[in-house]
Amino acid sequence: MSTQRTLNDWLLLFALVAMWGSSFMFNSIAVSSLSPLVIVAGRVGVAAIVLIVFVYASGRRLPALDRHWWPFVVVALIGNAIPFYLITWGQQVVESALAGILMAFMPLATIVLAHFLIAGEHMTKQRAIGFAGGFCGIVLLMGPAALAGIGGDAVRVISQLAVLGGALCYAMQSVLTRLIIKGDVLVAAAATLLVASLIVVPLALWQTPLSTLAPRWQSVAAVGWLGVVPTAIATVLYFQLIRSAGPSFMAVVNYLSPSVAVLLGLWVMGEHPSPNAYLGLALILVGIAVAQRRRST
Repeated sequence: MSTQRTLNDWLLLFALVAMWGSSFMFNSIAVSSLSPLVIVAGRVGVAAIVLIVFVYASGRRLPALDRHWWPFVVVALIGNAIPFYLITWGQQVVESALAGILMAFMPLATIVLAHFLIAGEHMTKQRAIGFAGGFCGIVLLMGPAALAGIGGDAVRVISQLAVLGGALCYAMQSVLTRLIIKGDVLVAAAATLLVASLIVVPLALWQTPLSTLAPRWQSVAAVGWLGVVPTAIATVLYFQLIRSAGPSFMAVVNYLSPSVAVLLGLWVMGEHPSPNAYLGLALILVGIAVAQRRRST
């Protein structure tokens, strides 16, 4: 029998969808005048500062530097530093529509990993059909023509593989977070992002010294948003949702986040999605409903 989802689980899920769904647009703004590594460094650095301030302001403390930090190091690498860079780097070449389709592999990979590693997360026929239907919805939502962009020259193929690699990192993160991250979610989120910033910020400063930076204010504002909302706040909610609902439920985010990207394009950028986009969104919602429907036996 599958785990029953609470109203709080669904509220956390839709909050994450809104936060992470905005990342595609703000990444595009940031990359216009900043390198991918600088964007990631700014993102995790801002997030780490915000969460550490909240940790100490609330009377909590980060754990002592001992063996208890190794889970934070693992999740910081697999869930933050590596996928943030791979996806941002890949988006320099890969269109957002195709990136959304590639990212939709994450839920499929998650249910496979969770089947073998997490108790109570077995892959059922119902769950597999639901997630496969959701993936088809992603293709319709982002536009079937986007699939025609798969392949191309070596740089384009490598960029696509980078985005796909980021999606697979997120799948591994979902499972590992459930297995190895314990304790207070705010402290865990702050510690993880602190480790990520200690890894990425020195690399960014080595690659691009501060004296050589000349970003547009829009890029700086975009990095600030990425750090505070889709990273700092979202990481706390993410850890909480993984703990309460499991990685397979968490994977639903990667089906709904592209929907937010499309809606932002409609409302903010003045874009006009085709009828296929709305059909795709409906198919995604049906697929999620099938995958998450509680079985009676």
